[in-house]
Amino acid sequence: MKNISTIFFTSLLSVIFTIITYKLLIENDFLRLENTKVISDSTKNTSRYEAPNLTVAANKTINHVVHVKNVSYKTSSRNSIFDFIYGYEGNRQMQPQIGTGSGVIISEDGYIVTNNHVIQGANQLEITLNDNRSFEATLIGTDPKTDIALLKIDVPEKLSYATFADSDSIEVGEWVLAVGNPYNLTSTVTAGIISAKARNLSEDGIQSFIQTDAAVNPGNSGGALVNTKGELIGINTLISSSTGSYVGYSFAVPSNMAKKIIEDLLEFGNVQQGVLGVQGYELNKQIANAKNIDLTQGFYIEEINANSGAANANIQKGDVITKIDNKPIKNFLELNAAIATKRPNDKVKVTLVRNNNQQDVLVQLSKKEIQNISFNGFELENLTENEKQALRINYGVKIKNISNPNYKPYANELKNAIILSINGQKIENTEMANEVISRINNKSNIRLDLLSRNGERLRIVL
Repeated sequence: MKNISTIFFTSLLSVIFTIITYKLLIENDFLRLENTKVISDSTKNTSRYEAPNLTVAANKTINHVVHVKNVSYKTSSRNSIFDFIYGYEGNRQMQPQIGTGSGVIISEDGYIVTNNHVIQGANQLEITLNDNRSFEATLIGTDPKTDIALLKIDVPEKLSYATFADSDSIEVGEWVLAVGNPYNLTSTVTAGIISAKARNLSEDGIQSFIQTDAAVNPGNSGGALVNTKGELIGINTLISSSTGSYVGYSFAVPSNMAKKIIEDLLEFGNVQQGVLGVQGYELNKQIANAKNIDLTQGFYIEEINANSGAANANIQKGDVITKIDNKPIKNFLELNAAIATKRPNDKVKVTLVRNNNQQDVLVQLSKKEIQNISFNGFELENLTENEKQALRINYGVKIKNISNPNYKPYANELKNAIILSINGQKIENTEMANEVISRINNKSNIRLDLLSRNGERLRIVL
């Protein structure tokens, strides 16, 4: 009996010891492992799936974005030959047409940037702030090629305004906000990411858009594209859509380009565009093999413009440009984007490869000049100094040719005539003519004051 009692108590003590050991050591370790796993999973899920907080950027930007109202007037079509020759107005009634868009306040004293197509052809411009106050706006200047326009309103107090960020430093995949007034809805905010940089959507290769998947709809044009800090990285300008509404792609003019255009308009009244003075094409493997070049990316130079900055810097045919101011260059669009924010006489460092040897050259940019332009079937060119002296004028552009069949009956009389003014604005050269014409609504009349070959003053309305 004593042995049985001894065995029983020994077994009981063993059980108690085992339970205590499990509680103190094994179970606590297991709980610690479980807790560690939960914390790890929680951290992992947060870093992978949680989107950034965009409320600060949104709240900051909505007060910088304005509604732009464009009022223009349209008359009935002209049928009479007398209407064409003399610009007879008759009793036609002017009918108002209203367009809308967005704009961004960029200074405390009321300067506003928007798209050129938002204000094109406007007779009146009205700005409505986010607090619903409205002001009449003055057009300071435009650049149709980049689709940028600058407006000004007079306000009694200082305004909150958007600050420019460096659009060259943005990255694909970076979060952005698009803020505008689509369908006249005040300060609508949409979010997305940067899908691509330096997109070319124009036939002449001038543009270098930021592509984003943030929803942009009619009325967003001229609005702000901002980063997560609420800084301006672009001006929303268009969408790629067959329906006219957003279907997944939208585009913005980079802030660096917009800022340069604005500064030019304020300082010079027009855009000062510097050029390298080279022509060529994108380098690829096939061209590299044919030209015996140890590169597969860059801009291959086929031709050098005479008296250009490139010619003065001894850049040669067959050179391959790989960098501009240390920015990689793979094609013409990137080359153009690197130069687009520069002015004539600015100097840039060009990194090029010649005979498979890399070298740096300093190039002073020359001025881009427009020698010939066309509009509505009229081909215009600058006057020579001899022509100005013979006609005793110091301004105007010559009608070189007329290709529009509607004006063929008057072609002989109008060919070589001199356009002195367009819609009352004096025209000094083709560059100014191009700028004035680009601001005219394609549905509006165009009044031309001419000097004929016989020295007669004429006025026609197109």
